[in-house]
Amino acid sequence: MKLARKTRRKSKRPSSLEKLVREITGEPANKFGAVKKDVDGIRFDSTKEANRYEQLKLLVRAGKIRDLRLQVRYDLIPKQKFSDGSSMVGTYYLADFVYFDCDKGCEVVEDVKGKRTDVYQIKRKLMKLILNIEILET
Repeated sequence: MKLARKTRRKSKRPSSLEKLVREITGEPANKFGAVKKDVDGIRFDSTKEANRYEQLKLLVRAGKIRDLRLQVRYDLIPKQKFSDGSSMVGTYYLADFVYFDCDKGCEVVEDVKGKRTDVYQIKRKLMKLILNIEILET
C-alpha cells in the first residue's frame, strides 16, 4: 500500500530576502498586500483609502458633505482592572472617515474595506450594539 506523499505548502510569510528588499526599497510589509500612499501630506494604509479620501474632498468642495475627519477613535470597551491588580487594555474602533452628509442630514462613519477580518466584524457589531452606529463600508 502506497502512502500519499505530503507536499510542502509555500509559506505565506515573506522570506528574509523579501524582507530585505522591502527594507531597501521602502516598500511596506502588509499582510493583505496593501501599499501605503501619501496624499496632502497624509499617509494612508492603502491606495484604495487614499483614493476614497480624494473623492470625499471633492464632495466637500461640492457641498455634499462637511466636517470631514480622518482616523476617528470610538471607545467600545474600557480598560479593565482585576482584583489581583492586573489590568487589560480597552478595545476601540478606528474609523477611516467620519463626515456629515448634507443630503441625508446625518453623520456617517465610513471604513474602506479590502478584507473583512474577524476582529473588524466583531468591532462593527459592537459599534452598533453599544453606540448604535452603523459603519458604511466602501
